[in-house]
Amino acid sequence: MTGNSANRRIGIIGTGRVAQALALGLGANTLSPPLIWGRTATGREEAVSRIGRQAHASDTMADLVEASDIIAIAVSDDAVASVIEKMATLIPAGHMPFVFHVSGRSGAAVLDPLREKCALTAAIHPAMTFTGNPQEEVTRMTGAYFAITGSSDRAWDMARQIVAELGGVAAEVTEDRRALYHAGLCHAANHLVTLLAGSSHILSAAGVEEPYAMLTPLVRAALENSLARGFDALSGPVLRGDRETIGRHIAALVEHCPQVLPAYRAMALATVDELETEGAPLPLGGVRSELY
Repeated sequence: MTGNSANRRIGIIGTGRVAQALALGLGANTLSPPLIWGRTATGREEAVSRIGRQAHASDTMADLVEASDIIAIAVSDDAVASVIEKMATLIPAGHMPFVFHVSGRSGAAVLDPLREKCALTAAIHPAMTFTGNPQEEVTRMTGAYFAITGSSDRAWDMARQIVAELGGVAAEVTEDRRALYHAGLCHAANHLVTLLAGSSHILSAAGVEEPYAMLTPLVRAALENSLARGFDALSGPVLRGDRETIGRHIAALVEHCPQVLPAYRAMALATVDELETEGAPLPLGGVRSELY
């Protein structure tokens, strides 16, 4: 892949939120509009419409593969392998595209069938949430982190270039740590949603009519403090070693909101573990026993 980057043709396999944002973000740096392919004609046309700039729907995956210099695979995690298998049968002899997927859990090894066809391959995962507004998400990708894993030095370089064009920050994650990396993101983002849902259930059981409204300023402050200060931002009864308060929490949950008790207990115990790791000089043994 040589020549002026503006003359490259971008191909996007997938029509969902990430696919649309990538098409808009990467297509802004090329003279030719990006090509979009998905399993259904309706999905392709809807994606082109939402991108909001001149993009083209490709009738077949084969047409897209043959025409594109850079190909992003932006499909569900479980569909990545089957797309790669199909693409490996479509790359024309002498064609050497740069192909990357955006799955968080997988590295570059899953792309080996394409690498064997002389493609440059990499994994490029944006560490952000996509909500379906590609114009906003192009802006949000500026400054966002992208976990990259390349299959060769050239592939690593291309992955860094792609991230730079999107305005992001490249964070290198080795092949054997991709699942660990993805677990870290999911633990923060996905489990936070579950945590807040549990808190909402507890407050509703306590008679609060608008639990999320009550939680909003508290959680925002806690999140900002945590991001700025790490575990030093911790407050509350576990930090204080307040065994009686925790005991009352447990009793109230048993009586009024037992479905949230396992999560409360697990998070409180994890907090005790972290405090002990930090060497906190507190009577944590009593707190731990209260939680069991």
